[in-house]
Amino acid sequence: MFEILNAAEMKLAEARATEQGVSGFEMMTAAGVAAAETIAKTFKPRPVLVLCGPGNNGGDGFIVAQHLKKLGWPLRVACMVKRDALKGDALLAAQQWDGEIEALDSNLSVHKTGLVVDAVFGTGFDMESGRALAPELALLFDKIRTRKIPVVAIDIPSGVDAATGAADPAALKARLTATFCRKKYGHVLLPGKSLCGAVSVIDIGITDETIAALETHCFENAPALWLKHFPRPNAESHKYTRGHALVYGGAKRTGAACLAAAAAQKTGAGLVTIAAPEKAWAVYSGYRASLMVDECDDIETWKALLRDERKNAVLLGCGAGTDERLRDAVNATLSINKSGVLDADVFTVFKDNPQELFAKLSPQYVLTPHEGEFEKLFGALEGSKTGRALKAAETAGAIILLKGADTVIAAPDGSTVINTGAPPTLATAGSGDVLAGMIAGLIAQGMPPFMAACAAVWLHGAAAKAYGPGLTAEDVISHISQTLKLLFKRP
Repeated sequence: MFEILNAAEMKLAEARATEQGVSGFEMMTAAGVAAAETIAKTFKPRPVLVLCGPGNNGGDGFIVAQHLKKLGWPLRVACMVKRDALKGDALLAAQQWDGEIEALDSNLSVHKTGLVVDAVFGTGFDMESGRALAPELALLFDKIRTRKIPVVAIDIPSGVDAATGAADPAALKARLTATFCRKKYGHVLLPGKSLCGAVSVIDIGITDETIAALETHCFENAPALWLKHFPRPNAESHKYTRGHALVYGGAKRTGAACLAAAAAQKTGAGLVTIAAPEKAWAVYSGYRASLMVDECDDIETWKALLRDERKNAVLLGCGAGTDERLRDAVNATLSINKSGVLDADVFTVFKDNPQELFAKLSPQYVLTPHEGEFEKLFGALEGSKTGRALKAAETAGAIILLKGADTVIAAPDGSTVINTGAPPTLATAGSGDVLAGMIAGLIAQGMPPFMAACAAVWLHGAAAKAYGPGLTAEDVISHISQTLKLLFKRP
C-alpha cells in the first residue's frame, strides 16, 4: 500500500470499483464508518462538531456523525448548504443523519466543542486554480485554532491541495487525518504534510489489484520498494566483490569528502578511496585508517584513477571546490561508463551552462541538490515538488534527488518516490555529504542507482531517528550499522 494517488487516479479507481459492484454510496458509508471508528479509538468521547461541505467529503462527514452518535457521542453537525441542496451520494448520506443541521459560517459557535471533524472540502480543494478558503470559513477556522480544539480531517485538511501539498494559510492543522484507499500527494508533500498529523489509510472496498492496474508511478518510500535489490554479503564475498567507491576530495573543505567516504564504507562498500590534492593529502590520510587515499593534483591523474574498472562508483562535489578542476573532473568522469553521485559544488560549477552537464548525464547518475542548488541548474520551475523533480529528471536525463523534509526521488522514466521519514534533526552541516556517500556506497555494491537513492534516503532518516536530539553528521554515520541490523530483521 505504498502507492500515492492523484485525483484522476483515485476517481478511476472508484469508477472501476463501481464496475466491480461496489457502489459509490457503499464506499462513502465504508469511509465514514471506518473514520468514525478510528476517531473512537483515538479520542475519549467528547462533544463533537462535524463540519460538512457541499460535496462527497461532506457526505463522509454525515456518515461519521451518525456513527459516532450511535456510539453515544454528543454530536453537532453544520453544513455549508441546506440538506435539500446536496446531490447524489452526499444527499443520501445527509439523509442518514437524524439530527439538526446548523449553518456552517463564521457565526457558528464552537463553545464547549471537544473535537472538530473537518469534512468540508477534502481532496476537492485546488489551489492551482487560484482558489482560497472563503473569508467566513477562514474566520471559523481561526476560532477553532484559537481555542486549540483538536481536529480530525476527513481525507485531507480543507484548504490543502491534495495534488501538490500547497495549503491556504487559514487551513486547520489536524491531529489525525483519515484518508481512503491510498495516500494522496498532499499527505506527503510540504506544507500539506505538516497539516495532516497522523494519517490513517482506510479500506473502502477498492482492491489492491484495482490500484495495481492503474500503473501509478509514485510511491511512498519504504523498504518493500527496494529491499530485494539491497546488497548483502555472503560467505563468498570479499572486499572487491563489494565494490570500490571513488570520492573526489577538495583542497579546503576536507570534512565533506571525509564524511561521504566514511558513509560509503559504513553502508557496505568493500573499498573506498579518496582522491586528494597533495596539500590536503595528510588530512585525508589521517582521517580514517580503513579509507584509502590517492594523491590527485591534475586531471590526468584523475583520469588514470577512473580507468581502474574496479572503481565502479564515483562521487564528486562534496567540498570539492568550485573551480575548473572540478568541471574537468566531472566531464572526464561522465565520458567513462561508470555510475555515481553528483552533489553540492557540482551544481555551482555548472550553473552558468547546465546543458554542458545534461548532455553527458545518464540514469546511472544521481544528482542530490537541495532547493537552492536545484534552482542553480534548473531555474525556478513551477508546480509541485514531484512535478519539478520529474521535469528536472527528464531535462537532465539522470535521477534527481530533491532534498528536504519531503525528499523526492525522480527518474527520467517518470518514476517518483517521496520520502516521509526524515526527522528535522537532519538539518545539520554535513548530513547531505553523508547521504551522498551512502548512495555511492550502495551503487558500488551493484544496487541500481534509483533504488540506491531510495534506500539511502530511508536509511539516512532511520539512522537519524535512532540517534535522536543533538544529531551531527558523524552521528548519522555511527548509527548506520544499527539501522542495517534492524532493516535485515524485516521480513
